[in-house]
Parts: sequence; C-alpha cells; structure tokens
Amino acid sequence: MHNSTMKHLKILLKKYFWLGLAGALAYPLLEFAWRGYSHWSMAVAGGLCLMLLALLQQRLRHKSLRLRCLAGAAVITAVEFTAGCLVNLGLGLHVWDYSQMPGHVLGHICPFFCCLWFLLCIPVFGLLARLKAVNS
Repeated sequence: MHNSTMKHLKILLKKYFWLGLAGALAYPLLEFAWRGYSHWSMAVAGGLCLMLLALLQQRLRHKSLRLRCLAGAAVITAVEFTAGCLVNLGLGLHVWDYSQMPGHVLGHICPFFCCLWFLLCIPVFGLLARLKAVNS
C-alpha cells in the first residue's frame, strides 16, 4: 500500500474507533435514563449505530435532515432488530421485549421506538457535523 493510503486508513480507523467508543458509552446511558438499566449488548449496538450513522451522514450530507433522520432511524432499527435476534432469540437473554407495543416485530422493534430513533438522529447528526467541522 502507498504511504498516503496507509496514513488515510489509520486516520479512518482512529475516527471510527472513537465514534464506536462514544456510541458504546452513550447508548447504555440513554437506556439507564429511560428504563433504569442496560445490558452489555446495548453498548455493542450503540457503538455500531454511531459508526453507521457517521457513515450515513457522510454519504447523505447533501440530503435534507428529514431524509438523513429517516435513514438513521432505519439503520438503528435494523441494528436493534439484529441485536434482538442474536441476544434475545439466539442467546435467550431476554434483554428487552416490545411485544406489548403496537406494531412490534418479534418483540424486538416497534414503530414507537423507530420514531424515537428518528428524533434522536436530529442532535446526533448535528453533533457529527460539528465534529467534522472541528476536525477538518
């Protein structure tokens, strides 16, 4: 690999490491505030979500905030569904259960939380834009 390519790769790895760590800390904190407890799997999901949202922000930077938030809610909901299938169904840990919520899918995702993820994306995308401006 060319030296400048390696340097760019190191910068990207460092950036996404810190984003993943921030998401891994923030997601469980949101859960503690919302329901009083969390689970280690939510730290993994949160880290993945923030990294994916940063990629989404970069790819859709010229699109409206509404469209970015819609896409972000879809990404978070997909991560939540996948985590639910792995953690709740696969490992049998029963970390969360939305089966009492209207419109739920297997008790892992539901429209209510999808709407919350949409709203959460507003400050997240604003923060990601500010971080990019600071680091440019």
